[in-house]
Amino acid sequence: MKVVKSKGVNKAVILLKLLDDDKLIVVDEETTIRYLDNEDFGMLGGFKVNVKHEYYKSSVVAFSNDGHYFGSLTADHKESRFFNAQTKKLIGRVDRHHGEASCLGIDPLNRYFFSCGDDGKTFAIDIKSGKLVFTLPAHVDTVNDIAFSKNGNWVATCSYDRKVSLFSLVSMSAKVHLKAHASAIIKIQFLTKNRLISVDKNSSAIIWNLSTGKVIERLQGIHDEIRQIVTSEDDRFLFIGTALGYVLLYDLQSYELLSSRYIKIASPITAMEFDNKNHALLIGTDDGFIFTYNIYEGEEKLKEYLQLKKFEQIQIEAENNPVLATTKIYKLVDDLWENTLKKVKIALQKQDKETAILLFKNFKNIPAKNSIIQKIMNEYAEFPKFEKLVKENKLSLAYGIVRAHPVYKDSSLYKALEKRWKNDFIKAQKYILDPKTVEKAKDIFTPYRGISEKTKLIQELLTKGDIYKRFRVAVGQKDFISCFELIKRHSFLRELPEYEILTQYADTLYMKSHEFMNKGDTHSAIKMLRMLSAFDDFKEEVKELMHSVETKEKFFTAVANENIAVAYDMMSELEELEETPDGKKLQEQWQKDQSSANTAAMSGDAIGARRILEKYMKIRSKIMAIATIYSWCYMVQLEDIARENGPQHDIEKGIKNYILSFGLIEQIENFFVQFKEKYPTTKLNLEQLKHGSLEMWRPSMIVPSILD
Repeated sequence: MKVVKSKGVNKAVILLKLLDDDKLIVVDEETTIRYLDNEDFGMLGGFKVNVKHEYYKSSVVAFSNDGHYFGSLTADHKESRFFNAQTKKLIGRVDRHHGEASCLGIDPLNRYFFSCGDDGKTFAIDIKSGKLVFTLPAHVDTVNDIAFSKNGNWVATCSYDRKVSLFSLVSMSAKVHLKAHASAIIKIQFLTKNRLISVDKNSSAIIWNLSTGKVIERLQGIHDEIRQIVTSEDDRFLFIGTALGYVLLYDLQSYELLSSRYIKIASPITAMEFDNKNHALLIGTDDGFIFTYNIYEGEEKLKEYLQLKKFEQIQIEAENNPVLATTKIYKLVDDLWENTLKKVKIALQKQDKETAILLFKNFKNIPAKNSIIQKIMNEYAEFPKFEKLVKENKLSLAYGIVRAHPVYKDSSLYKALEKRWKNDFIKAQKYILDPKTVEKAKDIFTPYRGISEKTKLIQELLTKGDIYKRFRVAVGQKDFISCFELIKRHSFLRELPEYEILTQYADTLYMKSHEFMNKGDTHSAIKMLRMLSAFDDFKEEVKELMHSVETKEKFFTAVANENIAVAYDMMSELEELEETPDGKKLQEQWQKDQSSANTAAMSGDAIGARRILEKYMKIRSKIMAIATIYSWCYMVQLEDIARENGPQHDIEKGIKNYILSFGLIEQIENFFVQFKEKYPTTKLNLEQLKHGSLEMWRPSMIVPSILD
């Protein structure tokens, strides 16, 4: 791969980020921030923070997507700080980790700044006020990375405890921990289609299904320390940057390793970004360089080679750059190859070797194709013998040749042979039903003696006529459960025409259910899916589809009836509803109201926050989020009275009420430390107080003041 453009910045590059306005932000190890024109790397501005980062494998600096906010760990890692990147003013800091701060992040919607630490804790700070508003579920060891879903609904953290923790920023509730790694997890990133990738210290990478919490795939072929990961547009490709300067390329549809040396750089890779607009991979290095690569390098050559029918050159280009194998031009050549294979097989079945060689002319110089060509030519050497045995009705020997050369199964001769078998089997089955004609059935099966794959089916049919009768009755009555119970125990039933009728019926039900879903006729879709649930091959998919369809029906009905409580709850069950026009509208309204309520909470205005959130008070999926807002609101009230040197008794009462409502959470523990310093005579013991919890909090517990 050739470098499209490059730039040196003298110091290790620890962050590359393309902003919403296409400016490229470059941060080096001394936290010098440069704004570059992404087209030519021209300097547009910048500033210095003068923090030297000795360790930058984790996210020690962060920028918001719009570039308005910036965060950095301090040089000694004792604090996380975040700033307004335009005014350069400090907004807030986190100095409450027990040990060092380890990494940080800013959510995509610019709501929260997150600081993670060696103590396993992650603090969420409101960007507007700079105050702590909540903490994420704690890990038992150092948090190594933090990531956000593109829509800002989810945040994930990973740790030395070998777990990935998921938290919903919509419902303010935790999801299951993802556990499958054998060592400390160092990198995570959300992917499309409800997936996430996690990488551990031993360079093991796992793709997760976030809906089920199960492993989709473990990526193979990684033998170097992973430093950075990034994906292309629509998450089609995954790029992994390593300590030895290699970029590994994976296909995120097949999870196949396309290249273990896609790019090689002389220095460890310390930062990566993908430019969707220009289909370009940006790489930052430990020796202070930025490189840009066009991942579709060589595509113009493909067009030239296609016109000249130089297919071997197209193959060479695709081997040099595996991304080209996904282009339309390569697909055209691939389709041509497949069509050529079909024509060659037909020619060889007719013993027309000359035509076959002529058809392969354009592909013979491609090493990968040449081996296939030779194999096919050799495979069909015995086809005349197969044809002769079929004509002589020596079926046992004919099937033996097919076992040796499975490619013959594509031939019209073999298909005719199988059709004959099907017809004979059906004819024999009719005779089996009558004891007087059983011998006729045996005569029909005579040519098939010695064919192992047929013998078992013949024996079962001859000895289990009653099973066949029961099967026919079950099919006629559409008792699909009984049908498949019989099929599981008696494989010969799969050879019967009734089985084909069953499979065709299942396919029809499947297609009809999707037609009804696309039309919005959920009632009919559910009816089809319930029938389809009896078919084992569709059981798991039907279960998921049923839940999806029923949830969507409840959601759209709720929207039509202006029942926002049910609508929001359905969105919490099926995240894809958030991408519908109605879902986006509801989400935007919630985010607007949540922001307004946060503003009220910043001033300790519990009643004002209630007026804003009143319509959400009975929505199950919003209770935790509302509880979080009120835990912050009441904390502001406590801080205000302490700042004003209020009566010790009143503050102690407020602390008791707070813990009774929300439990012993980080905010109240930190406040209590400051309270004891200011009121050393207090005898309050937090552990001895009655504890509530955020999970158990309910809107009925709202009071104007936590001091009451």
